[in-house]
Amino acid sequence: QIIVDDDDSKVWSLYDAGPRSIRCPLIFLPPVSGTADVFFQQVLALTGWGYRVIALQYPVYWDHLEFCDGFRKLLDHLQLDKVHLFGASLGGFLAQKFAEYTHKSPRVQSLILCNSFSDTSIFNQTWTANSFWLLPAFMLKKIVLGNFASGPLDPEMADGIDFMVDRLESLGQSELASRLTLNCQNSYVEPHKIRDIPVTIMDVFDQSALSTEAKEEMYKLYPNARRAHLKTGGNFPYLCRSAEVNLYIQIHLLQFHGTRYAAIDPSMVSAEELEVQKISLHTGDEPEEP
Repeated sequence: QIIVDDDDSKVWSLYDAGPRSIRCPLIFLPPVSGTADVFFQQVLALTGWGYRVIALQYPVYWDHLEFCDGFRKLLDHLQLDKVHLFGASLGGFLAQKFAEYTHKSPRVQSLILCNSFSDTSIFNQTWTANSFWLLPAFMLKKIVLGNFASGPLDPEMADGIDFMVDRLESLGQSELASRLTLNCQNSYVEPHKIRDIPVTIMDVFDQSALSTEAKEEMYKLYPNARRAHLKTGGNFPYLCRSAEVNLYIQIHLLQFHGTRYAAIDPSMVSAEELEVQKISLHTGDEPEEP
């Protein structure tokens, strides 16, 4: 747990796993209902393959600027000048806002946006955003649970939802209220500020809290982004479809192998892999997706 603000109550909780020699790790930012440990499947698998990953839980921040400032201080504290960000839902929105916030002296090397959005107005809650802090915890939890899938689900998805409900229970009133405020406060991403950052957009084809319009908006915003589509996975594919998600993360990070922005220990990368990477960089081809 790390405190980087003057305010002692703002505590960042994080899991930092994998080789510390890596200076450009992959950082995971959770959704409204999530804590740092919702990414345990990614942390376990990716560190096993030699990646350095950090799963974060952010403290109570009531606006995006305040979050971005706190996150920048955290990166300074961890002595990381550039990072890759994987953001789920609200985490993805905050990742984009942070990339925008630091665009003059960039801190974000690349983005993986999972079930994410670029404009908070899609939730039609901007007018209530300023009153979340007044609501008791049980009402806030009800708002969040309203977006969870219901009806018959396969066992992995049911387990994933159970796990997220459990994580949601662990969050206090101010944590939930602040995240819902960040999620619904009137704000959008300014794409021209982050146009040059490599992006992978990861989304699911089955039921999730995101509307088709929100997804289309993301594709329009990032016309050159790679797309990682999962047939199923609901709101939390990193929990219930972790093998697919982990594969897409590796495909995304492959483009940085052999550079100073690699998130993987060089000794874990085979020479053939690097060769393929060099060829694809020179020819402009993308490595084949499985």
